[in-house]
Amino acid sequence: MLGMSLATFTFLHVLISLIGIAAGVVAAVGWLKADPSRTSTAVFLAATILTSVTGFFFPAPKLLPSHIVGLISLAMLALATFAYFGRHLSSIWRPIFAITAVLSLYLNVFVLLIQSFLKIPLLTSWAPTQTEPAFLVVQGSALVVFIVLAILTTVRFRPTQLAAI
Repeated sequence: MLGMSLATFTFLHVLISLIGIAAGVVAAVGWLKADPSRTSTAVFLAATILTSVTGFFFPAPKLLPSHIVGLISLAMLALATFAYFGRHLSSIWRPIFAITAVLSLYLNVFVLLIQSFLKIPLLTSWAPTQTEPAFLVVQGSALVVFIVLAILTTVRFRPTQLAAI
């Protein structure tokens, strides 16, 4: 894969994903404070786009649910990036950015949780088929947290220095 072993490529993909999640959390805290968080937002957008794109390089015999999540994420990230850099969060682009950025972060966390339950033995033992209550509670809780975050970000994220972005 791109001149790398599958293990190396997987490690790089996961590392980029974790960087995107960490930057997204830092950026989201800023968004809640009406701070555009230029650096963390840019890192979040770039790393999350790269995460979705690299996901398509893994060998797969057919279209998988992960591909659909990746396509949805890329569509939302395109809107968020355009709203932030192309329209400088003006007018309707501010709530479009807030919603699409938070939902993109959620999708990255959603996949992280799925992979955690697949790869971490303790979590796998709690939810081997990912239909058990432990898995459903974790995913449901994450969904609720991100819905609340999307609403709060949409309401609170009103940066005062739009021209600086």
